[in-house]
Amino acid sequence: MQTKILITGAAGQLGTELAKALIEKYGKYNVIASDINGNASDQFGCSFMILDVLDINTLSSIVNNNGITQIYHLAAALSAVAEEKPLRAWHLNVQGLLNVLEIARIYKLDKVFWPSSIAVFGEGAPKIKTPQDALKNPTTTYGIAKVTGESWCAYYNHTYGLDVRSVRYPGIIGHATPPGGGTTDYAVELFFRAAKEDPYVCYLKPDTRLPMMYMPDAIKAALMIMEADKEQIKISSSYNVAAMSFTPQELYESITKHQPNFNIAYRPDFRQAIANSWPESINDSYAREDWGWQPDYNLEKMTIDMLSNLTLQENENSKVIQTF
Repeated sequence: MQTKILITGAAGQLGTELAKALIEKYGKYNVIASDINGNASDQFGCSFMILDVLDINTLSSIVNNNGITQIYHLAAALSAVAEEKPLRAWHLNVQGLLNVLEIARIYKLDKVFWPSSIAVFGEGAPKIKTPQDALKNPTTTYGIAKVTGESWCAYYNHTYGLDVRSVRYPGIIGHATPPGGGTTDYAVELFFRAAKEDPYVCYLKPDTRLPMMYMPDAIKAALMIMEADKEQIKISSSYNVAAMSFTPQELYESITKHQPNFNIAYRPDFRQAIANSWPESINDSYAREDWGWQPDYNLEKMTIDMLSNLTLQENENSKVIQTF
């Protein structure tokens, strides 16, 4: 059977890049991007459909009418946004996932990918090299929803045999889209400001260490777990995955090796409490052993690539402006 993929929340940070990778692998006629934001339609090189994942009837129609075999479910309210509107975030993050799982069950889809997060860990979990099975006692709306989502994924797997695959992402850093409301987005903002040599005021303390991952590795993790043989997937909730850990100050120092005129100041806000509840580093030994996970980027390699791409984007934007 021909693989036919639906991406929900495709206009977000992860979805934008994942869509490109899936189109490259499966072809533009076998990938459908969807998002509640209809204005995003022209940014994809494949079919696009407006979809609110809370609308299960429209979701059902898209899956049925297009012969969808796999769903990459990315639509969600991220951590900082979720804290501002917790009930709305809970509804989107949990009911949206349940709608996808139920439709996948009804139409007997081959696979579902759903990203969880390090936000599932909280009070009582080791901060250093947080293990796969550490206590999950989150203190944020986002984390509570992710823990619940992991349990639902495992339930649909065990009860209905639905092949749901998931990774617990750390903070994701990419250059293709602006930050989307996550607590770790300071790192993305730092790079965007550094490319313009604009000063940046960081909302976390300089010594706040958090696990991070560069976008190419985040895409790699999703593709690897989805392409792995079913026998290799031994965890039905979600796998820890890791790449690097650093503080805002360490990232700033890495950037100023290449952008020495860039300046930073620190003014912690409500997001500091969220960051304090999360791990400093992650043990991802199960992902490495079960399906061969291995990141490609460290802090220095990521810094060089991010600044190079953002500088290129700035130059391209300048050329566009000069033509008018």
